[in-house]
Amino acid sequence: MTTNILVLCTGNSARSILGEVLINELGGDGFRAFSAGSHPVGRVNPGALAKLAAAGHVTDGLSSKSWNQFSGSGAPDIDIVITVCDNAAGEACPLWSGSPVNVHWGIPDPAADDDFDSAYTRLRGRIEAMLELPLGEMKPAERREALSRIHKERLTEQERR
Repeated sequence: MTTNILVLCTGNSARSILGEVLINELGGDGFRAFSAGSHPVGRVNPGALAKLAAAGHVTDGLSSKSWNQFSGSGAPDIDIVITVCDNAAGEACPLWSGSPVNVHWGIPDPAADDDFDSAYTRLRGRIEAMLELPLGEMKPAERREALSRIHKERLTEQERR
């Protein structure tokens, strides 16, 4: 069974794109990630593309798109929705296809200070921890708790540095 994950941010130009690529490349056949934004800017941030390329990831076909693509008929069933910016986490979301677990992994905006390395590292750490979980064996409440715990534990580690 494939776990479908939707990574959300307001503009869908940097953090959510990084998350989509990392999940798709690190997750193998067991995961399929998408990214979207509540107010997509219509292009992927060049800094995000440069970071992904420098880290050896494929960037072909990436695009900034609306979260409306993932609701309604014809949309893929979503198992997990991860918001990566505080604005998207506070917005009223559409009804997703499927019955997803929602979790917030707030990551500072890399475009604000041109720090794509930090955003990439933070997302990669959380995603690697997520991929170690037996998500297919977990009930929705257990998934939500485990994914929230990953964020809290990673925050604590970063604050200690």
